[in-house]
Amino acid sequence: MPSRSILSGLIGDTQSILPRRIIRYCENTPPKVNSSSTAAYATASAYQNDPEARLADRPRWQQTPSRMTAPVRMRQYKPNNDYRVNDDPRQLDRVYVQFLGQDGDRMLTDEVKWLAVTHKSFDQGRRGYNDRLAFFGKRIVDLQSSLAILSSHAATGSPALPPDNFEREPFQHPALESIPRLTEEVRKDVTSRKRMSDIAQRYGLSSVLRWKPRKASDLPGSGVELALAQALYAIVGAVSLQKGGEVANKIVRERILSQLGLS
Repeated sequence: MPSRSILSGLIGDTQSILPRRIIRYCENTPPKVNSSSTAAYATASAYQNDPEARLADRPRWQQTPSRMTAPVRMRQYKPNNDYRVNDDPRQLDRVYVQFLGQDGDRMLTDEVKWLAVTHKSFDQGRRGYNDRLAFFGKRIVDLQSSLAILSSHAATGSPALPPDNFEREPFQHPALESIPRLTEEVRKDVTSRKRMSDIAQRYGLSSVLRWKPRKASDLPGSGVELALAQALYAIVGAVSLQKGGEVANKIVRERILSQLGLS
């Protein structure tokens, strides 16, 4: 810490620049000792006795980040609206094996596995949620379902066209025969929210879905179909990001579209 004589000289030169409160702070604040053995590194005994240190090592899916926790509750507590979600990693692994097949529990990292089944309503979104994974996964499911619709109707030919008043003949090609069958209504019906949520329930995603329903006594009215469909899409998106598009496309064809009668 500089002596008072040095500070007095500095004050005379910088009095017009530095505020007086900064100068007073420098005069009255004692020097800080930075010891690497005490400040930068914690001993084993200190780590064991510090609950915050142990809490910081836990993964994010297991806890709410301490800096994102408010000191007081802002919303009034609603009695009889508690909803318990799964926190057992073994149950989660069983669902992934059931959905993705053998070694499905090893396709994704632990953090991503929990993130894919976490809706943004769970814990106010403070532990992460699956919106972006679901957005990406839905694009993959939409593409594969469109290709499956085209290939499934290729053998039946195109529907009959109405007669033309001017006796014109439209251009025809075998590769274009099934395109008129691929309408927006057909694709939306194939990948409807109800169908996707039913498939998710068959694979047991409802037992590991982490979300907070508006009313625990009325899950359909709280949007459980949307949450299940979103979790299904999120798993597909996560697999595509970590294992590649070829693996994700195969899962969509074998695990989702096959349940709808498409391949």
